[in-house]
Parts: sequence; C-alpha cells; structure tokens
Amino acid sequence: MAWYLNSYHCYRCDQYWVEQWSCGCDSECPYCEARNVTALDSHDLSVLVVEEDHRFVVLASPPTAEHRPDYKPVGAFDTPTVAEAFADEVRLRNSA
Repeated sequence: MAWYLNSYHCYRCDQYWVEQWSCGCDSECPYCEARNVTALDSHDLSVLVVEEDHRFVVLASPPTAEHRPDYKPVGAFDTPTVAEAFADEVRLRNSA
C-alpha cells in the first residue's frame, strides 16, 4: 500500500505538523481540532532505502498494509546508487 508523510498547516491556529497516512488526505489539527486541514505537501514513503549491516536494503510497503507501512525487504545491494535505482524500478512497478 502507498504510504505518505504529509505536512500540514492549520488555517485556524497557524500550527504545523506532520503525519503518516496511506494517502494524501485531509486531517484534524492536533492543537485546536480544526477539521479538514489539507496537506501542504506529501512525501511518498512507500519504498525506502536503508543501510543495514553495510548493505543498502530496499523496503516496500506491501498491498496488505493497512494501519502502518509494514515494510518488507525486496532487495539488498552493495551501493546506495544501485539500491536507489532498484527502488525507482519498484516505485514505477507499483504505480502501474
């Protein structure tokens, strides 16, 4: 499932916050409880590259994920460049 880090700015109390969601959806302000605050920006976290034990592991949120990303490893590489290239392929495949 797609996973996003959404950035918000409240129209009522002028506060900023970030939340992770499975979509770029509106949220409720955690400071003043204003409703239907639209995300200013969303960063796709569905596929990540992390360093583990001197390797670069590509993690992907599977279609079965619901309330959290539940990342699964889909590849491990010796260099970050190769890992990022593979992650881009996974992103393209998932968006099709």
